Amino acid sequence: MVRAEWAIFEEDYWAINNALEALVQSSQAKHVLLVDRTGQMIAQAGDDPQFDTQSFASLCAADFEANFALAKLIGEDDFSTLYHQGAQDSMYLGKICKGVVVAVVFDKSTTLGLVRLRVKKAVEELNVIIEGLYDKLQYRNEEYDPFDEEFSEGVEQEIDNLFVE
Repeated sequence: MVRAEWAIFEEDYWAINNALEALVQSSQAKHVLLVDRTGQMIAQAGDDPQFDTQSFASLCAADFEANFALAKLIGEDDFSTLYHQGAQDSMYLGKICKGVVVAVVFDKSTTLGLVRLRVKKAVEELNVIIEGLYDKLQYRNEEYDPFDEEFSEGVEQEIDNLFVE
């Protein structure tokens, strides 16, 4: 089952925002976005992005879905992080529990090593927050199947919709 809506309590909202702001500061990143497996943006921190954040969120979810399938093909259970290097900007994605992904966009003013180190710490903190949120809302009682077939079809449709002329 895919949970497409989010109910976040005020204390969780501030905990998530504080964790993301700390990640921006400690990693010297430009933008940090928290995205769920349906492609919905949960939160963001850092500079205001000069790109469509909803499209970015959808594509991040699709990126993790594709890499989940690739991991299975080579005999891995999953890939917990992804890295994409560009000429000017790069991005590093880290998997959080319940199919949530943190996406860090950074430029050459910082290093991949620093980003990796800071994302690892942030993922640990965000795991606790997200697990606590699910416990509060009793999502835990629902079966959680990361990247099920229904989700894959939905992601494919969203990608197709992004590129329709």
